[in-house]
Amino acid sequence: MTGFIEMLRHMSAAQKPAKGVSVYTLFVNRPAGRVLAALAYRVGATPNQLTVLGALFTFPALAAVALVRPGPGLSVGVCAALAVGFALDAADGQLARTQRSGSPSGEWLDHVLDCVKLVTVHLVVLVSFYRFFSLPDPLFLLAPLLFELAAVVIFFAGILTEQLKRRTQAPAPAAPAPALRSLLLLPVDYGVTCLSFLFLGSQHVFLSVYCALLLAHLLFMAAFLVKWFRELR
Repeated sequence: MTGFIEMLRHMSAAQKPAKGVSVYTLFVNRPAGRVLAALAYRVGATPNQLTVLGALFTFPALAAVALVRPGPGLSVGVCAALAVGFALDAADGQLARTQRSGSPSGEWLDHVLDCVKLVTVHLVVLVSFYRFFSLPDPLFLLAPLLFELAAVVIFFAGILTEQLKRRTQAPAPAAPAPALRSLLLLPVDYGVTCLSFLFLGSQHVFLSVYCALLLAHLLFMAAFLVKWFRELR
């Protein structure tokens, strides 16, 4: 037990900077991932195995959204599976830093699966809307497509901006993230999208929550693109 606690402390000290992450990632997902990474370290698992395990939680849950009529049981199961998958996504990087086993192939696998996940989560919502929801207007079928567009653009542009900064700018010292910024970023955290599936069994509630998160993503996409372009210019 002492060794496990020491491992958690070591992983916490090697944590990535808190800048640019929401309170969910900072106080829920990363700590949960840290525990999973420490357990994986004790049993000798690799970061890639954690990445694949996260996919095994995520994609069957997403398939269920498209194939099964929404209900309370499905809502809880999907939300829990997506949250665990997201925590494992945090765990693989923490384990790689602890083992000093990070590799380009591992980072590639992680980012590719993240991209597939971001596309799939909104495609299955679109299918669920079409098959199971009594939408107030067919135009609501555009919501998952717009959500997918915003989520993928934010994901891709954020990674590209980070890579270009590494090539063209001197590394800036890590600074603590302002509490207000971390709070404001909450609606565009993938973890909050996972939690929204807890309301999948109640069509009107889920539609309201989903559209509110969509609006937040569209607004943040516009703000992020302007900010990142100015930083690189």
